[in-house]
Amino acid sequence: MERIEIELLAPGGNGAVVRMPGRRFPGVVIQGDSLSIMRSQVAELTAACAQGDVDGALDLSQFLLADLDEILGSYEDVLARHGIPRPY
Repeated sequence: MERIEIELLAPGGNGAVVRMPGRRFPGVVIQGDSLSIMRSQVAELTAACAQGDVDGALDLSQFLLADLDEILGSYEDVLARHGIPRPY
């Protein structure tokens, strides 16, 4: 394990925005349990698609999209507050 200093732009219980040394743009730290939940959502979505369950797939994809939109929106707000351009 290596200990390094990072730039904490915004603390977050489930989406801290940090910049690693040598990186131009910050990233988002997602807790492992939240990452596991998102992975499970994608697995459920994949299964619904494979089974031809369009309505179920749509519901699952909307929940996942809302979660990702929330994380991305927070990230973009932090970048704006710090005068950092978006990397996309």
